[in-house]
Amino acid sequence: MTVEFVPITGHQPGLIAALLRASYSELVQAEPQWTREQMNWEGYDREVFACPDSVGACLFLTRLEGRIAGFASWDARQRPAYIIGHNCILPEFRRKGLGRQQIEEILRRFCRLDARTARVSTNDHPFFAPAQRLYLACGFQEVQRTNWDRNLQRKIIEYEKNL
Repeated sequence: MTVEFVPITGHQPGLIAALLRASYSELVQAEPQWTREQMNWEGYDREVFACPDSVGACLFLTRLEGRIAGFASWDARQRPAYIIGHNCILPEFRRKGLGRQQIEEILRRFCRLDARTARVSTNDHPFFAPAQRLYLACGFQEVQRTNWDRNLQRKIIEYEKNL
């Protein structure tokens, strides 16, 4: 099983939003209120491709046997802490350990950048339970839960890991 982490160079705008739509399609179909998030995904996609040397450089695509399986991103603006951003694995590639490999790759990159702390957050919705387990399995510890401003019935779970 050959896994590669590659830059977005040479790919077309719309790819990141398409990966997010496909990855969250089950959630959006079950709970249509999540369709509002698609505007955020579209905006993020535009930013990634409009700024390839900054935002776009903080993202990699994950390929399995040459096929795009997902992506992961980060934000280095709050140094010495680095924040893991959007990340996903397409449904047909799940349960192969790719999510963990993505997080481990981001953490390796953080260490090369002399990051001291890695942060990540996710929603407490049951759909995100695999992400919650993944972050804990990668050595993150939950540090707080806050109300999600888009739905006060949901919480954002924040995690940290010292590097």
